[in-house]
Amino acid sequence: MSVDVQRLGPADWQLWRGVRLAALADAPEAFGSSLDKEQGYTDEQWRAWMAPDRGLKAVARTPGGTAGVIGVWVPDDSDPEVYSMWVHPHSRGTGVGDRLVSEALAWAGEQRLEAVMLWVVGDNAAARRLYERHGFEATGESQPYPRDPARIEYVMRRTL
Repeated sequence: MSVDVQRLGPADWQLWRGVRLAALADAPEAFGSSLDKEQGYTDEQWRAWMAPDRGLKAVARTPGGTAGVIGVWVPDDSDPEVYSMWVHPHSRGTGVGDRLVSEALAWAGEQRLEAVMLWVVGDNAAARRLYERHGFEATGESQPYPRDPARIEYVMRRTL
């Protein structure tokens, strides 16, 4: 399958909004935010997400349309963090996730970052396998998942 990954800039805020809301609608349990919350964002809030200093945002496209999304943000006090990773149901298992993670790691390397981390819910075996394929390792750090404290999420980290 042909997969094109496009890095987004400030002018792409509507594309980002559409894919982010689709991800929240499809897999609400996978995100720390909610569809209701983000549907309430103003256009200015969506534009602010796209500021160049807010890290990477990228989408994957296939001949069937937009197939996934990924973001990386760089907090002041810790490693850069992958967030908003999602693959459309019709594209799962086709390599789209691999392409998105590869793009995030390439961007991090271009920024000369030392490592990238992410949080993954413990019962999401497919996501863990995806990240492990790209060299992420469990750090042993965990916490109750904010949207469902009965579930645990774990930190995975990849040194660049």
